[in-house]
Amino acid sequence: MDITFIIVIFLIGFVGSFVSGMLGIGGSIIKYPMLLYIPPLFGLVAFSAHEVSGISAVQVFFASIAGVWAYRKGGYLNKPLILYMGGAILAGSFVGSYGSQFLSESGVNVVYGILALIAAVMMFIPRKQIDDKPMKEVTFNKPLAAILAFIVGIGSGIVGAAGGFLLVPIMLVVLGIPTRMTIATSLAITFISSIGGTIGKLMTGQVEYYSAGIMIVASLLAAPLGAKVGEKMNTKILQSILAVLILATAIKIWVDLL
Repeated sequence: MDITFIIVIFLIGFVGSFVSGMLGIGGSIIKYPMLLYIPPLFGLVAFSAHEVSGISAVQVFFASIAGVWAYRKGGYLNKPLILYMGGAILAGSFVGSYGSQFLSESGVNVVYGILALIAAVMMFIPRKQIDDKPMKEVTFNKPLAAILAFIVGIGSGIVGAAGGFLLVPIMLVVLGIPTRMTIATSLAITFISSIGGTIGKLMTGQVEYYSAGIMIVASLLAAPLGAKVGEKMNTKILQSILAVLILATAIKIWVDLL
């Protein structure tokens, strides 16, 4: 592997993980298309959809750990929400990641495109202003949270994304969780989800270890930096950035598929 390959993969991991820590997502909403499309622009060998999903799954595991560690003292982690959604998404992600070996390359991309499109639509749905609500008064529908997390887990397990980019709009729009609590808590749930996804990808031989190792190093450096920036930014700006990223990714995936 030459230096160009190392630099390109490292930068993809760094950018994706910085955004991961800042917005409370695993970062695959960005890294998945970047890994697919950027290496060939530098004359490097293109990854297959299965390789990208495998690298993403492992990298998200480490990026979410680093992000949660940075948020641990902020008081934004909702433990009941982590328990209900984390357990459900872990089961779903294992099912999805193991089953992904039976899908074609285009099938994996279609699933990713559908997830990104759903997330993009949800981010633009108007919602009540709840960011000023005291953290101790935050409640949520527990059965609904678990069901939605299981469904997200299956889809995200297929593409190795851990589901953070879908968890955030679900928590904001459907469950009515304040933005900063959503960002911190979704990272914790994403970490739990990535356990099932990573195990499934490793068991089915879908991980390219050298590239995953480079991405992991980038994750451990960038995710905490992103978390620190996210804690200081206006919540409306954070939501807007996430909405634009998800929409742009959904458009790019579907343009290529169609």
